[in-house]
Amino acid sequence: MPNRHRCVYIEAMRAGDRAYAALREDILEWRLRPGAVLAEVEQSERLGVSRTPVREALGRLTAEGLTAAAGGRGVVVTDISLDSIDELFELRETLEVKAAALAAERGEPGVFEELHTELLGASGLLGEDDPARHEYYALVGRVDEAIDASISNSYLANAMRGLRVHLVRVRRLAADDSARLHAAAAEHAAIAEAIAAGNPRLAEAATTLHLHRSLTHLKATHPAATASHQ
Repeated sequence: MPNRHRCVYIEAMRAGDRAYAALREDILEWRLRPGAVLAEVEQSERLGVSRTPVREALGRLTAEGLTAAAGGRGVVVTDISLDSIDELFELRETLEVKAAALAAERGEPGVFEELHTELLGASGLLGEDDPARHEYYALVGRVDEAIDASISNSYLANAMRGLRVHLVRVRRLAADDSARLHAAAAEHAAIAEAIAAGNPRLAEAATTLHLHRSLTHLKATHPAATASHQ
């Protein structure tokens, strides 16, 4: 490929990556809500890129299940229903319970001991301050990354990463419930503690309990939470 054409291609790819990252974050953070129509012209103007990178980004988002073609309406942000939450948690339990057990068998105890300590002190991140809560979500993300790195199974790790894209959206449905966030932090701490102790059965049980309580809470609050985002 001639250098000039190659530079144009790379620049287009960078614009596509930027458009994808921006649209993905807006969807995950509920700034673009379920049912929102993502018109290429409007989004290209909003993001400051041409229509081609936006089209590329929308294709990637559709492949992830965050957007979908809607007939004559174009591309829309996909909805999250109670049925889809049930399906996500069925898969989540299958993957995450097994991953927690493998991490307890194969992971470095010191890594999870440190995460356990941080999670025990996470209450200071769960006030009304949004930046602080983002720090908490980043901490939970580090737990996920530590488990992925510990299980020595790239197929399982990739499957969980694909699932988490949708779980981030679901998690935001309960983001305003401080009591649930504090309980979830304690549950994550118990998971990290079990993995640090090298106890796969305890790690499985702690993960199962966390998922059960998360699903129960989401199903109880989902209708009101959905309405608050509309």
